[in-house]
Amino acid sequence: MPRDMQVSDSVVIDADAQTIYDQVADPTQMARWSPENTGATTSSIGRPLEVGEVFDGSNKRGRARWNTECIVVAAEPGRRFAFDVRKIGPGKPILRGRIASWQYTFRPTEGGTLVTETWTDLRRGWPDWAAAAFDKVATGGKLFCDFQRRNIARTLATMKADFERQPDPTA
Repeated sequence: MPRDMQVSDSVVIDADAQTIYDQVADPTQMARWSPENTGATTSSIGRPLEVGEVFDGSNKRGRARWNTECIVVAAEPGRRFAFDVRKIGPGKPILRGRIASWQYTFRPTEGGTLVTETWTDLRRGWPDWAAAAFDKVATGGKLFCDFQRRNIARTLATMKADFERQPDPTA
């Protein structure tokens, strides 16, 4: 059976789309919501990034720590923000490759904004068995699609709580 190459989930947040977009499109803010991201460095701190801008993300999972180099591939204010992870490494992101893509869409709806987070596995050249073996080592026994399903749900729940100023349901 072929592996799932994309995982997505959504939540309605009682805030306007532009307010949410402005913070999500500033990758230095992601550590507020993500269970793995610990921060980002960019030459444009404090503002949404534009298509073509590059940033480095820092991440952790248990004792493992790694950094990524990402490039913004979509920046439509109030509507869509997306980036591709194009390098990864334990310290400096040095290993090049098509790794993953992350996308956030924002759609006004009754009760606020429907925020959708999507992870896409860009490792298309990997045989499914090799990807599965790597995934299980990297995640402690899960495929990345299943692992990201949980992370996305946690990120969106934390984002909702943050924007609506409610207690964090994942804490």
